[in-house]
Amino acid sequence: MEITDLIEKARKKDQKAFNTLLNTYWSDVYKFQFLKTENEDEAEDITIKTFSKAFDKIHLYNERYNFKTWLISISKNIFLDHLRKQRTETISLNKKESEAYKISDETPSAEDQLIIEQNLVQLRNYIKKLKPNYQEIINLRYFREMSYKEIADTLDEPMNNVKVKLLRAKKLLAEIIKKTS
Repeated sequence: MEITDLIEKARKKDQKAFNTLLNTYWSDVYKFQFLKTENEDEAEDITIKTFSKAFDKIHLYNERYNFKTWLISISKNIFLDHLRKQRTETISLNKKESEAYKISDETPSAEDQLIIEQNLVQLRNYIKKLKPNYQEIINLRYFREMSYKEIADTLDEPMNNVKVKLLRAKKLLAEIIKKTS
């Protein structure tokens, strides 16, 4: 299947087309990020974010440009944002170094526990508004506390697909929560 056909199907929310595009271009984007970050975890995180953003914005893709080039430019922008965020965190950490370390009891009080349980019930209600495949992946990751590998094995899907699907599920969940708040 031609890339242009896949892009057109992906614009129509075809999950198989998304997966094929992901599998086709994953290594290109990952290699680009690994050369930039020199860190496997950071490169993988930024690559996942790249595909998530690309799939969210695929309607904006202009066919006059190479799809791989479009993905790499998205990835480069995410990397630059990542660098800016790291610099900000480093500055704020340095400011706190002079403060004395405080040790506190972090065990939730009875009231805190009640609030946590109420929030959990509300969160589960929000999750029920997602499509079943997104509900399942959220439940496997956050309630059953499975690793990406375990989820990939359970769903019989490539781990990269699981990561992107989970990121998309979290975005959709955040939108649902925002709308009802």
